Amino acid sequence: MTYCVKINDREYKFDEEISILQAAAQAHIKIPTLCYNEKLAPYGSCRLCSVEVEGRKTLMPACVTKIENGMIVKTHSEKVRRVRRTIMELIIASHDISCNLNCLNCSRSSSCEIRQVAQEIGIHSIRIPPIEKKQSVDSSSHAIVREPSKCIVCNRCVRKCAEVQNINVLTVANRGPKTIITTFMDRGMGNVDCTNCGQCILECPSGALHEAYHLDYVWKAIENSDKMVIVQTAPAVRVAIAEEFGFKPGTIATGQLVAGLRLLGFDKVFDTNFTADLTIMEEGTEFIKRFKAQKKLPLFTSCSPGWIKFIEHNYPEMLENLSTCKSPQQMFGAVIKSFYAQKIGVDKSKIVVVSLMPCTAKKFEAQRNEMKGDVDYVLTTRELAKMFLQAGIKLMDLSAEEYDSPFGESSGAAELFGSSGGVMEAALRTAYEIITGHKLENIDFHEVRGLKGIKEACVKIGTQEVKVAVAHGLGNARILMERIKKGEKFDFVEFMACPGGCIGGGGQPIPTNEEVIVERMTAVYDIDTLAKHRKSHENESVKRLYKEFFGEPLSERSHELLHTSYTVRH
Repeated sequence: MTYCVKINDREYKFDEEISILQAAAQAHIKIPTLCYNEKLAPYGSCRLCSVEVEGRKTLMPACVTKIENGMIVKTHSEKVRRVRRTIMELIIASHDISCNLNCLNCSRSSSCEIRQVAQEIGIHSIRIPPIEKKQSVDSSSHAIVREPSKCIVCNRCVRKCAEVQNINVLTVANRGPKTIITTFMDRGMGNVDCTNCGQCILECPSGALHEAYHLDYVWKAIENSDKMVIVQTAPAVRVAIAEEFGFKPGTIATGQLVAGLRLLGFDKVFDTNFTADLTIMEEGTEFIKRFKAQKKLPLFTSCSPGWIKFIEHNYPEMLENLSTCKSPQQMFGAVIKSFYAQKIGVDKSKIVVVSLMPCTAKKFEAQRNEMKGDVDYVLTTRELAKMFLQAGIKLMDLSAEEYDSPFGESSGAAELFGSSGGVMEAALRTAYEIITGHKLENIDFHEVRGLKGIKEACVKIGTQEVKVAVAHGLGNARILMERIKKGEKFDFVEFMACPGGCIGGGGQPIPTNEEVIVERMTAVYDIDTLAKHRKSHENESVKRLYKEFFGEPLSERSHELLHTSYTVRH
């Protein structure tokens, strides 16, 4: 059926029944909204998208109103503009009375949707007095802080948690002017089944949700002359940090990142990719051992702390399927505070390990009792950008520098950890050569790449077939876990909590949408393609570490320092 719709006195034809908001967008007309996201179910809570529809007594929310054949719509009439200004003033009045709209204190100060929409609508003054809220700040979580005074009840965080991640820890409570967003029985983010993935932060337009900041702790450590402060950089950070300085998504800034960190005052700048290669040596060997014995299969990867907490809450009966390997972040801290401390003759109590991560869940992981002490502080990509700004460092103007030795060497396979399917591909490259004893010529496993929610492949290694799967986003993880519970057979499965993997992590620059993720993903594969070595077992520095310290993968010492256990959570 063809729908003929008149929008602002001009006729348009549409081949399907879509919302007025979508129809206007196709007609190149932008209708303002704060509660809408095309990847989430429309909700119609903010009402900023209200439009006039001939024959309707009231203004209609464009995001939830479907077009009809012969419909006549006015998107920016005098009445619509007047009502939108009033609605926007009410939203602003309900937004953070505690700091009187002090944008300097807000986590979204550089990416504020409220300010952007207010400018589009034409808000020049606020006639409505601030609306007082009595909810206190929720800092119960190691990873995520809620500031209810800034919440505009757009419901986007609730829908992202429910529809994409399928966790459902956020909910709407009360009605009318008393409506709030909260957790179950208002227990706080740290006391519910939150996985700390931070996808709610990426969705929040008002700064009511943000990471638990470690910035001040890191500055104090750097300024403490008695401490040696060592920093590690995750692969997903180098393809995203430039966005905070106005560059396009996917801009590779590895060398500038290293140079900037030295200017900040870090004593050593190392690469998490080094321990990503180390992880593959341990996890790949672990997989080979299980696969040959056909025990505890499928093996689940253990690099994503959001996924780890998800399985602890939801599938504790399958914890034995998890790899016992620590994540690259935690392995790095363990190596620094053992092997490296001994090598340079510095007591580990004098060493502070800081991680630069795309992930809010890494903050929680660093505080887990099973691994506490490996890593001291975790900064998200957004926090790091603030640190550069505070120091007056124009990151992208810096000349590229190299990582420090010995933990600056890595393979292209390690870089793949930043993208969904990357851990699987890196592991397969190494597992193939260890199992067969032959060189793998075609090392690109395209079957596990891309943004499809669940990817499956049968990989032939010698005479054997290995059935693998990759899931990114916890909603997809739940679907795949249910299939496995029902008896579907896999040998090796990679899970990542965030859509797209680490490049779509909750600590990344905002916006982090599908288009941005694709650009970052492309950059990750570009780095891998250009790498001197593209397999983890080719990393000479990792080989030396085994020779000098660990002996071999899964040795007694590696089990002590590089492996961990998990917690059943009810």
